[in-house]
Amino acid sequence: MNNKLISIGKILNFHGIKGEVKAGFTAGKESLLKSLKQVFVFQNNVKTAYDIESVRFHKNFAIIKFKQINSINEVMAVKGLLLHIYEETLKSGLDKDEFLISDLSGLCAYDTDGNKIGIVSGIGDNNATNLLEIQKTDGLKFLVPFVKEWVPVVDIDNGKIVVNMIDGIESLFTIQDNRI
Repeated sequence: MNNKLISIGKILNFHGIKGEVKAGFTAGKESLLKSLKQVFVFQNNVKTAYDIESVRFHKNFAIIKFKQINSINEVMAVKGLLLHIYEETLKSGLDKDEFLISDLSGLCAYDTDGNKIGIVSGIGDNNATNLLEIQKTDGLKFLVPFVKEWVPVVDIDNGKIVVNMIDGIESLFTIQDNRI
């Protein structure tokens, strides 16, 4: 089993007085949250498991009751901590056309004519969207916004993506001396 942990949410505050937590999470992942029996948090580099008693939703937040937390004071001790699950648990809950953004790293990049242009050597973000760093076969790197217009095909099973090489993309988004 893959032991890598992935963050799926964050404890934002208490909800009520009986130890429920208000948690932020990725929209559209309500069924995943409802299916979980346990999550992990790290506090002072110590991993602790929390058993989920119940999950419900209010506005855009998850209201979670953990068996180990029964008061506001106990919630305050974990406020601000990230909720983690094993990567394999997360992957088992993905739809057929869904994937983790980290799965893109190392994929071969092709242009829309089928010519190999390089590999995905890194992933970043600019607060608006994820950015794929493509290392070309000549060693130069450029960034591509990870949106459908620029990356119309993602084929995890076959290890490739297709990049729409719009005129000027390389000069516009070329990385020089590791700076944009």
